[in-house]
Amino acid sequence: MSRISETDLILNADGSVYHLNLLPGDIAGTIITVGDPERVREVSKYFDRVELKKSKREFITHTGVIGNKRLTVISTGIGTDNIDIVLNERDALVNIDFQTRLSRENLQSLDIIRIGTSGAVQADIPLDSLLVSEAAIGLDTLMHYYQFENSSGAGLLRDFKAVLPVSSRLEPYLAFADSGLLNSLPDGLQQGITITAPGFYAPQGRQMRAGARYAGLMNIVQSFNSGGKRIANLEMETAGIYGLASVLGHRAISFNVILANRATQQFSRQPQEVIDLCIRQVLEKLATSK
Repeated sequence: MSRISETDLILNADGSVYHLNLLPGDIAGTIITVGDPERVREVSKYFDRVELKKSKREFITHTGVIGNKRLTVISTGIGTDNIDIVLNERDALVNIDFQTRLSRENLQSLDIIRIGTSGAVQADIPLDSLLVSEAAIGLDTLMHYYQFENSSGAGLLRDFKAVLPVSSRLEPYLAFADSGLLNSLPDGLQQGITITAPGFYAPQGRQMRAGARYAGLMNIVQSFNSGGKRIANLEMETAGIYGLASVLGHRAISFNVILANRATQQFSRQPQEVIDLCIRQVLEKLATSK
């Protein structure tokens, strides 16, 4: 094993990891990620006890306990660029010895649970519902910088690439939820294939004043079918979480709160109430899971 340099793993003066401002031991083995920093306290208010609160920039962390289960909730901000920071630094907290700067011999696998908002692309997916990403197609480039190979679902990815415009510069990748978490946590919830976009407007088929290069992107996404598998929703983090979790040896699953339906052009009339309900649903599942 080679020593990790001071510029590859940057530590603050107090020994905490650079962006998250956390020390080893500050995080639990089960970690909830939310995009919005304000949503951290909306999750931790349901903890029986909060033992730690730390923040730096958009990264806010609360660690506490529900029943006998220790949990951490961390805000990531928006996009897979932030996921790159958060997942790598969380992995460092449990799997790198900060004194020797060497990887630990016994590596720890974290459970990473995303609770995020999303837009459905199929008319029959109910507004204000909760959807689990069984897999995610990344339209961003994050996983192209890692040694990431996922042969599972090669046919689905090939079929998706085939329907993209000939002139497309996109090079999508495909990553999956952890099978163990997928079999245990959803408990009857709807599941689907998610698209992770690198932006909110043109990358998700929205058109305002700036012209979109791929004007028919939404039609492609909505009509895609591969062996009965269709795309259910659009968001901005899941593929990066699934891909990096796989590379680092962690388990991940993404819960999507459906606040919009792009097919029916409807948006939730009670988004905060819906998010709160979905947070409680996920916490109840985590509190009773092994």
